[in-house]
Amino acid sequence: MKFINKLFFVSVTGAMLLTSCNRNNPDPIEPEKAKEENDFVWRGLNSWYYWQENVLKLADDFKNSADYVSYINSQTPDALFNSLLYKEKDRNSWIISDIDKQLANSNGVSKSNGMDFTIYAKVPGGDAQVGIVNYVVPNSPAHTAGIKRGDVITKVNNLDLNRFNYGQLLRDSFSVTFAQSASGDASSGVITTTGEKAAITLTAVDNLVEHAVAAQQVFNEGNKKIGYLVYNAFQNNDSELVTAFGNLKGQGITDFILDLRYNGGGFVDTAVSLGGLITGQFSNAPFVIMDFNKKHQDENETKYLGSAAGSLNLSKIYVLTSGGTASASELTIDCLRRYISVITVGEETYGKFVGSNTIYDSPTMYSSAGRNTSHNWALQPITFAYYNKDRIAPVLGPNGGLPAQYPVQPAEYAGRLKEFGDRSDVALDRAIKLITGELQLPSGSALASIRSRSAYSIASGADSFIASKRTMTPFGTDVYTKPKHK
Repeated sequence: MKFINKLFFVSVTGAMLLTSCNRNNPDPIEPEKAKEENDFVWRGLNSWYYWQENVLKLADDFKNSADYVSYINSQTPDALFNSLLYKEKDRNSWIISDIDKQLANSNGVSKSNGMDFTIYAKVPGGDAQVGIVNYVVPNSPAHTAGIKRGDVITKVNNLDLNRFNYGQLLRDSFSVTFAQSASGDASSGVITTTGEKAAITLTAVDNLVEHAVAAQQVFNEGNKKIGYLVYNAFQNNDSELVTAFGNLKGQGITDFILDLRYNGGGFVDTAVSLGGLITGQFSNAPFVIMDFNKKHQDENETKYLGSAAGSLNLSKIYVLTSGGTASASELTIDCLRRYISVITVGEETYGKFVGSNTIYDSPTMYSSAGRNTSHNWALQPITFAYYNKDRIAPVLGPNGGLPAQYPVQPAEYAGRLKEFGDRSDVALDRAIKLITGELQLPSGSALASIRSRSAYSIASGADSFIASKRTMTPFGTDVYTKPKHK
């Protein structure tokens, strides 16, 4: 374009310059240029998006059309991104406005008040809601304010919690009100609250560090030594997992409960590492298969189980699940089931069997090297689907997630949850009783063992779960991978 402009100005005459402002001789209009960040959004999705072929405006020839520049320039980068998604299948692609901040978040460092929560309907299917505090990060504003696991949220910013305002719990600053007491009915799923405590104002702080391994404990039950591990994020580092499993193995555990109720996902490699630590007897066996779009078939990959000194060599485990158990957590459950018995206790999971990798405005797009520094946008679109080693689709529940083999109605948590490891936690208690034989699993699958799907929905809270903090947060339910070609 600069070369063409130079030719134009060399060719014009003085007379033309004198009359250039004349109404009959307007200034020549330079063709509109594509905005760099918007052009990047289109190019990134055109190349890497898993459903690229299903979106008309992501067709290869659209970039050369007369409409291309005006179309991509007519929207903000995030609006453009969302307009190019395959809405029939995609509820999980995101655009990143600040990639540097997101890279910090992936390693457990974020701006947060430290209160993790799940939102449930007070009456299944109703508008009135409550929040149950899942846990509080140590040394966070929520911890300083005295908020504890199990506290029941009734109001946000002095208004009763409902489907229109629960998103305010993600703001950097808000007030939250808790019930004096709460209870839940397992047969109906109804949650009842009584009284209110004084409202607390919570303000997020920068650089709050949250450890992925939130708790670990060993229960001695007769001749059973039951290990319990709360794992809340598949961070881009498995060092915490390796240390935790080493501790559990050193204590000689015979059985294992893995709590993934508050784990929205994370890195595929960390999920593979977890699978190897749980087993160990299947070293170099295929664990997860990842398929990319036709433009990136060279990225298709099978990842294999490993074996570490801390591997438990187990043939059966129990996994606690919730409606917020997603992506890499579901991958772990589904892929492990091809090798060992995995008993799920709790709620139907979120239902996300696709993953993503970060797309940069750089020469390769899969690496930040040489990134365009004129903007800080990056993409986190769905780029692959994942499967267990046999490519066998799992049996899904009414909401498209993995059904719990031993359903727990979440209303039972109301007013009962205490700190991690306390047997007042009904899901933990029931998992322990399944291990000791005090309880038995329903015969057949979770869906077959209950007379109807509507009955299953009540028993497992499928109609009660609204959202968790992670399902409400961009990237909170992602499973990431790093491209092979670096």
